[in-house]
Formats: sequence, structure tokens, C-alpha cells
Amino acid sequence: MTKSQADEANGQRRRATLSRDAWIVAAASVLERRGISAVKIDVLARKLKVTRGSFYFHFKGLKDLHESLLDTWRTRNCRPFEMIAERTDLRAVDLFNVVCAVWVDERPFSPSLDLAVRDWSRTSRKLAAEMSEADDLRLTLLKRSFLEMGYSEDESTVRARTTYFHQIGYYAISYAEPSAERKRLQPIFADVLLGKPQ
Repeated sequence: MTKSQADEANGQRRRATLSRDAWIVAAASVLERRGISAVKIDVLARKLKVTRGSFYFHFKGLKDLHESLLDTWRTRNCRPFEMIAERTDLRAVDLFNVVCAVWVDERPFSPSLDLAVRDWSRTSRKLAAEMSEADDLRLTLLKRSFLEMGYSEDESTVRARTTYFHQIGYYAISYAEPSAERKRLQPIFADVLLGKPQ
């Protein structure tokens, strides 16, 4: 077997074993680092060391991949808050702590994916509306927690926004902090953000 034949055989094996998820993971990595405009078939094929044919084995086209990326974001970054909203056992401080734990634990929440989709949403009205809905749910959960702690309507709104914007800011400036340190400081952040109703 010649070298070119061996390379072709290796490429075919690679195509056969490369999964749809591998493409999505590679695409998410590009999305998070360079934005949606950089998520291109040729770029991903080079990154994965396969031909374009491998892509079309798994996806109908780029739009299909884009939707898969959004499904990943919905599962990792939206579903945890939807599950909290469905719970009836969480009240006041407990609700606040469970919401914040999604961000602090980052399991499965992905800050970099959330920021990338937020940037992407600036180019799509449909996605902007979906991102707005995600923001609204997160803010609603926080506001509910403050209302149940006894704060007024307006103060609950402001405290919810302060908590949420603080969280987004953490990611927006790419603040580097070891996970253990962030978890250590979380109770202090909570004390500051919760305060005491007047």
C-alpha cells in the first residue's frame, strides 16, 4: 500500500469514527473563541483533520450545525434554570442559593458558551428574543427569591438585576479565578447581595 493509499484509508477510518458530537464540540470551541462567523465547515474539517464529506455525513448543512450548537446552549445553560422554575420546594434564600449555584458550580452551565451565544444573538432577531427569554427567566427567579425574603417590588427588581449583572460581568471581563476560591467567596458575595430587608 502506498503512502497516499494509507493516508486515504486513515481518512476513511477517521470519517467513520468521527461522531456528530465531535463536530459540535469543535464548533462550540470555535464559537466561544472566535464567534459564530468563524464557525465554518472548512475551518472545522481542518481542526478535526477530516474532509468536508465527514461533515455532510452528520449534518444537512451549516444551519443544522448552528441549531445543534443552540441545542447545546439550551441544554447546558437554559435547562438548569427551567428545572429550578419547575420546583415548588424552593423559597427565598434557598431559591437564591440554588440559582447562584448553577453559575458557581458550572455543571453543566458554560459561561463561555453563554457569552458566545449572547454575542451571536446580536446578529439574529430570533436568537435575540430567545436570549431575552433566558435572561427574563433568570431575573424572574432571582426577583422571586428577594420578594419572598420580604423586599419590596422595586427593591427586589434592583437586587435581582444587581445579582445578575454582577454574574454576567464576571464572564464578560474574563475574570480568572480558581474554582475553589470562587466557591470559598460565594457565601460572602451572597451576604452582600442579600442584605437585609428594611
